[in-house]
Amino acid sequence: MPLLTARNFSCLINSSFCLAKARSHFMATENLKKRTRDDRNDSDDTANVDKDNEVIKGGKRNNHQRKMVMAKRGLKSLSMAVALPLSLTLLNIYFNGSSDRYVKQEKPFWFPSLLVLHTASLASTFLMGLSSWLVWAEGGFHKKPTVLYLCLAQLGLSLAWDPIVFHLGAYWAGLVVSTALSGSLVWYCRVVEEVNPIAGDLMKPCVAWAALLSLVNLKLVFS
Repeated sequence: MPLLTARNFSCLINSSFCLAKARSHFMATENLKKRTRDDRNDSDDTANVDKDNEVIKGGKRNNHQRKMVMAKRGLKSLSMAVALPLSLTLLNIYFNGSSDRYVKQEKPFWFPSLLVLHTASLASTFLMGLSSWLVWAEGGFHKKPTVLYLCLAQLGLSLAWDPIVFHLGAYWAGLVVSTALSGSLVWYCRVVEEVNPIAGDLMKPCVAWAALLSLVNLKLVFS
């Protein structure tokens, strides 16, 4: 009986040792699998981060390209808005901007010369084109269609003044045109301030010039 007990005890020890060894092997295997999964997750996270960075960089490049395209379009539209009325004004001055009667006529000291008149007309046209472009860029022509009509009216009236006064010598008609030009400019400034205040401020020197032009025309009528 004691022999049997010793043998059973030895078997129990061996069984316990085998179980402990199997358990240790199982734990080592589980740890290895866990480390493998962690490494794989880390790799996936790194790949996702790299992909996100690429997307962000790509988005920045797309935004930059989009801004460049918009800037080119804006520059092109601005050049057209300024160049077209300036070209018409230059042609108008070339064909209708000279007047021997105006040059030889006795005038007060504050009367502008032909050079000053034409220079101020070009400057006013430039400001009008720039102001109208700012309004167009803000969508002002759709919000307030009256602005577009006022722009066309200003351009037409300013182009009509030179041939009426210098070429035809019709001072009364020129006074009507210059007065209408002043009124349209004041109306334009009031309407435009609701869309783009800067565009309205740009036209204030034009209003002052149109008022001076009306005063000059009035003096020509009664001279």
